[in-house]
Amino acid sequence: MQIILIPGLMNDGWIWRHQVGGLSRLAPVTIARTDGCGTLEEMAERIVTGTVGSLVVIGHSMGGRVALEIAAMAPYRLASLIIFDSGARGPSESERAGRMQLVETAQKEGMAAVARDWLPPMLAPTNRQNTGLVHGITEMLERCSPETFALQQQALLTRPDRSALPAQISCPLLAVTGSEDQWAPLAEHEAIASAAPDGRVEVVNGAGHMLPVEAPESAMRILEDFLTR
Repeated sequence: MQIILIPGLMNDGWIWRHQVGGLSRLAPVTIARTDGCGTLEEMAERIVTGTVGSLVVIGHSMGGRVALEIAAMAPYRLASLIIFDSGARGPSESERAGRMQLVETAQKEGMAAVARDWLPPMLAPTNRQNTGLVHGITEMLERCSPETFALQQQALLTRPDRSALPAQISCPLLAVTGSEDQWAPLAEHEAIASAAPDGRVEVVNGAGHMLPVEAPESAMRILEDFLTR
């Protein structure tokens, strides 16, 4: 068995920096790559074909949606499925304009400008003044190229609706979100967990959309409890 950590939009392995060590004591850990793919299915296929054996798949934000694609593509490979700050629904009619505006900003002004506009609402209000946290996330976002960002946004805008999928997931499923996450609210996670035959939901008080780095100790505790129960 191995643990696959899937980063979200513009993210890389830094988002899991606080969890990799503890998880590596449970099983070998791999951080998935999502760059260079224009659909969530392509991202999922890269993970499935690039690994062998049973998988514990943990995805954050866009990575959670990739995790659901793995569940649709290769359910027999899953030992457990965990999503952080994510969802299962298809794109809304109002989504495109906002996403494409950010892609345009990336192309014209660079990724630092995207971080400036995108990041604040993704953090809990109390964490927006945490200069170390904001600096670390901003550096991570700046490592993403405008080309990769555009492909990821395309993948999200063409994502399938997977609302019916959790009912078909037989492995243990955990949906985790922050109480201050306005982008991926609790109701979405409750719907996913309640539909799954073996699903549960966890809420981290005071955390926003970037939960793995906003509340790293809580995230690690939840993962350890779930994976060793």
